[in-house]
Amino acid sequence: MATVIHHNPDCGTSRNVLAVIRASGTEPEVIQYLQTGWSRPQLLALFAAANLTPRTALRTSKSPAKELGLTDPSVSDDTILDAMLQHPVLVNRPIVCTPKGVALCRPSEAVVPLLEIPLTAPVTKEDGEVIATPRA
Repeated sequence: MATVIHHNPDCGTSRNVLAVIRASGTEPEVIQYLQTGWSRPQLLALFAAANLTPRTALRTSKSPAKELGLTDPSVSDDTILDAMLQHPVLVNRPIVCTPKGVALCRPSEAVVPLLEIPLTAPVTKEDGEVIATPRA
């Protein structure tokens, strides 16, 4: 299995995670999910592998989640999932898949345990903050 990142190039966290993956010497398959969209089986498989539910994977900031009424605790996971299929931006990002596992990589450092090739040098965020260092 190759490394895959479900990526939004307009998201700083997603760009930072992509930089960490590349700093490990791995060139991932980059899926720009806002362009490709999602399928129900794909989301269900990603969520199951990452131990997420539609509610825990719901992006509530900078998305139409509140306007669509999806933040109400009474809204079912099926309803949230249906909305995610119609509005891909509702899925929090980035989601990274590697042979070591699948995770929603927020914060950016969450990608480090998924790396197949350990980092050999520190990686910094776009703002200069160190977000990943080589494992001992």
